[in-house]
Formats: sequence, structure tokens, C-alpha cells
Amino acid sequence: MKKALITLILLMPILVPAQDALEFEKYFLYQTLRVDVFHTGDAKEEMFTIDRVIQEGPWAGNPRRTVVPFELGRYLLRVSDTVSGTLIYSKGFDSYFGEYKTTEPGVNGVKKTFSETLLLPFPRNKVRLEVLLRDRQNIPQTIFNREIDPADTFIVKEKLSDDVQVIEQVKNGAPADKVDLVIIGEGYTDAELEKFKRDLARFSELILSQEPYQTFRERFNISGLFKPSAESGCDEPSYGSFKNTILGASFDSFGSERYLLTDDNRALRDIAAHAPYDTIMIMVNQARYGGGGIYNLYCTFTSDNQWQQYLCLHELGHSFSGLADEYYTSAVAYNEFYPAGVEPLEANITALLDAGNLKWKELVTKKTAVPTLWEKAAYEAMEKVYQQKRRQTNEKIAALKRANAPKAEIEALQAQSEEMSRLNGLEVNAFFKKSRFQGKVGAFEGAGYAAKGLFRPMLDCLMFSRGRKPFCKVCEQAVIRTIKYYSE
Repeated sequence: MKKALITLILLMPILVPAQDALEFEKYFLYQTLRVDVFHTGDAKEEMFTIDRVIQEGPWAGNPRRTVVPFELGRYLLRVSDTVSGTLIYSKGFDSYFGEYKTTEPGVNGVKKTFSETLLLPFPRNKVRLEVLLRDRQNIPQTIFNREIDPADTFIVKEKLSDDVQVIEQVKNGAPADKVDLVIIGEGYTDAELEKFKRDLARFSELILSQEPYQTFRERFNISGLFKPSAESGCDEPSYGSFKNTILGASFDSFGSERYLLTDDNRALRDIAAHAPYDTIMIMVNQARYGGGGIYNLYCTFTSDNQWQQYLCLHELGHSFSGLADEYYTSAVAYNEFYPAGVEPLEANITALLDAGNLKWKELVTKKTAVPTLWEKAAYEAMEKVYQQKRRQTNEKIAALKRANAPKAEIEALQAQSEEMSRLNGLEVNAFFKKSRFQGKVGAFEGAGYAAKGLFRPMLDCLMFSRGRKPFCKVCEQAVIRTIKYYSE
């Protein structure tokens, strides 16, 4: 009897996924359905229209987890079987348009259209595809509803282009069982293929050496995707510099000089389709400080800045696990990104509407008050000086670039800016090291671009300030939850 029980226990981890996989196969093929859409509007109204529907390669997602178990993202994709009405797939996400509508042009009624993509497993039968938008109270409301017939003759089934080189940097198993991460090189020319390979190797190892990724490193597959650009680098509009690259990535997104994004969604997805993927990273061949990350869309980071490690890991925290920015002293282009009096969805910030029911209360350090009265005024005074100097220096650099000033003069000012940034990083680290709240979990006011009304879990974190540092305990749990979602 004992032997039979042991045998049953050993078989259970095999039997359960197999049963779930059979349920997946009832509704889906192990292929990908890509729905390219146009997302149009402003802060007051928005709409989706379908651009094209494409059948792509193997489905990378976890067949045992087709309905997302946690609420994240301002948008929600829901797919239902048209016959039974059964919800068979869902996923939360944020979008380029979702950020645009919080900017000044969006708030002022300037309508704009963005190309976006909805990915789902390829259905066996007709499905109902819905996109829901969370209102100001974070309650989902349907804004798009469309039936998709997998037998539609207009579903594109083109062969992939042969101009993308796939480099399997880390391979630990089948896509359905792993977190599948693709790193696309942006602004690398044909002559820079070897640099791309070196950058791919070091950033892959960087990610897998950071906790909690390191503990779960065997659950990751990482592929590099290389398509040569005509020119090296990326666009820098405020510098008057534009480059011919495969994705058209650009600084100055939404008017923020360090925000680096691409709006060429078609080109991005056409390249990404060459490998199974759960999450996309765009590695930009550039020495300037910059990056960006949007949940379940993509993240970008520059390859050769002194803060390159921070940029890579911080932006991946946004796009992979839906973590919020915890900093609040740097200027951003958003208006009321988190509405007052509403609890944010992100795991690592809170409006603290109920101090006795803090969302991370199980992690709070004993005898730590909530809210936690930290050395906030002193920190803000220190940061105010730095941010003013940084802004003035960046404006001078931009002006010199546009005026085609002597190269030596520009390089000297850039070096000054980098040194100022380095010293500020050291100053911030030293400031927090002296605090009596160092290493403690509480609720520290100042987060999510707001000095008041939003709180973060710890004094410092990879999502708060620059540097090679750990996630706070709350962020770490959120990352683990995401890893398990894709790999268990």
C-alpha cells in the first residue's frame, strides 16, 4: 500500500498538467493567432478596429494557465467560446495608447492612432474576442467586441522573412513550460553583429543573475533576434538626430527626453514572430541613458550607458511583471496617471485607503508604523537640486546638438552629465544607508510619480532609484508570481 501511495504521488505532477493540456487542446491548437489592431482616441474616448489577423508559429504561453489569475493592466483581453460562452483565455495588458491619453495632447482632445497587437492561442472554433478598459475605479468595461472565425480565408498565413537571425542564448526546455524571453537588437548594423552577440550574452546573464530570476533561471528560455539596421543607434528628436533602423525607436517619447519607445508595432511583431515569446525586450545600440517598459507590450533599454544594468532590469520589471515606478521626483509627461482615491492595481504601490489592510501587510517589518514617517523632506531637498541641474544640463546638450556645436564641446558636457548622475547615485545610496528604516518594509509616502497620496513598500528598490540593487520584497514576490504563471 505504501509503495502504491508513493507511486501515485510521483505521478501526480505529470497527471495534472496532462489533464490541463487536454482541456487546452479542446479549444486551441498549439499555434499563435495574432490580431493587429488600430487603437484610436484621446483621454475622453477610444476605440479599436482590426487591421489584420495572422496565423503565426508555436504558441509560447502556458497551456495550463490560459485564464490570468491576477488583475493587472488597464486593459483586459478576454476570449470566449461562441457556442458555450466559456471564458477560455484572458490576459491583462497596458498599451502605448493607454499612456498617450494621460499626456497633455491626449487630455486636450488631440486624437491619435497606434498600432497594437492582441495575441492568443489559435482557436479550433469561432471565438468571441473582447477588450475591456478599466474605468477610473478600475472596473473593467467592454470597449471592443468581435467574433473571430479561425476558418476565415483572410487570415494571413505568410512565410516568415529570412532576414532575421535567431540566436538561442539560453535554452532550458519547451516554450510551453518556460518563460520565453526574446531580445531584439535595435540599431545594430550588419557590421555590428558580433557586438549584438556580446551584448545579448551579457544582458542575458545579467537578468539570470538577479533575484528572483536567478533562483528560477532554469525556467527561462532567452532568444536573441538580429535584423541589421541601415544605421547604428536610434532617433533623438530633441538632438535633431534621426537614424534609419529596423524599429524606429526614439528618445523623447511623449516629450520625456529619456523615454525610449517604438511605435512601429508591425515591424516589432514581424521580427518577434521568428521565435516563441512570452515577453519582448528591445536592446537599443546606444550610449545615452534611456529606456521604457509597458506591461505585456515590451521594454527598451540602451546597451552602453553607465546605468545599463539598472535600465535593463528596471524596465523588465515593468513589462514582465507589471511593476509600477516607485520614484516621484523626476519629471514625467503623464497627467494623473493614478487617479486620486483609487487603489492602483500594481503590486508595489498603494493609495493606502485602508491602512489596516495594506496589500503587503504580511511582509511589514514588526513594530514598523503604517504609514511610515521616513526622512522624506530631506530626500526631496537633495533631489530637487540634482533634478534642476540635470534638466539644465540636458537642455544645453540638446541645444548644442541641434546647433552642430564642436564635438569636443558636446562630449565634455555629456561627460559632465554622466559624472553628475554617478555622484547622485552614490549620494542617494548613502542617504538611505543612514536611515533607521533601511531594509524595513512599511508604507513610505512618495511613489508612482506622486509626492503625496501614494506609498511604496521600502525606502529603496530597483523600481525606485538607479543602481545595481535588489527588488524590494514586494516586487520580488510579484516577479515570482509572474514566473510561476508562465512555467507551472
